[in-house]
Amino acid sequence: MTDLLALFIGIALVNNFVLVQFLGLCPYVGTSQRLETAIPMTLATAFVMVLTTLLTHTLYNFLLVPLGLEYLRIIAFIFAIASVVQMTEIYIRQISPVLHQLLGIYLPLITSNCAILGLALTIAELPLHEALVYATGGAIGFGIVLVAFASLRERLQSEAIPRAFRGTPVALLAAGFMALAFAGFRGMG
Repeated sequence: MTDLLALFIGIALVNNFVLVQFLGLCPYVGTSQRLETAIPMTLATAFVMVLTTLLTHTLYNFLLVPLGLEYLRIIAFIFAIASVVQMTEIYIRQISPVLHQLLGIYLPLITSNCAILGLALTIAELPLHEALVYATGGAIGFGIVLVAFASLRERLQSEAIPRAFRGTPVALLAAGFMALAFAGFRGMG
């Protein structure tokens, strides 16, 4: 049980996909301008991460490995991720057209979110229970970073910031400071 907790904390904080491994930067920067888009993006990405883990783990261990087709895993994983994202997009469009419009292009871009592909490639050979803990920790870590950054960016919009630093420059500085803060977790685990 402590091994699973260490795995969870390790991927959520110590080896965070966004701030340590620099994966998933597109939604991190693109959907973090407002908290109202960051939270749904976090939930959609978390759903895709967990479902993709189940699908790619099963695909790898019960189809590719027995048939000796491990070399096709990237193609198979991208196809699986695209299928899950497409299903998620259709579902969100049906239940909340407003949310679908708010997320805009960033929802289909979850397909090309390298954090999800990195997750799938990393967990393929882990036991399923460890893979699910890894995916959940990665999703929560991604969510923490995305929501915190969105909150920070909203706060920065109302502050008196020199003209040259407004917008993207101050956002990139804030992202750098967040990455430094997460580097402080390196001693854990």
